[in-house]
Amino acid sequence: MLNWRPVYDIEQETERLRIASLESEKRLQESEKRLKLLEQEDKRLAELESRLDALLLNADSSSQTPPATGSS
Repeated sequence: MLNWRPVYDIEQETERLRIASLESEKRLQESEKRLKLLEQEDKRLAELESRLDALLLNADSSSQTPPATGSS
């Protein structure tokens, strides 16, 4: 009977640590999920930026007027 209290305290602390570990694992999984979404968004934005650059380059080259011939 004299030794039950330390064992109880150890069991309680073990349970608290187990719960904290589970919560930490859950937060880690959520963070990894958010990171994956951000990487996908970054890739999508890079593709859009590339397409926009191509459109701007095309618009710049097609908007140049030919030099005047002087035959007015």
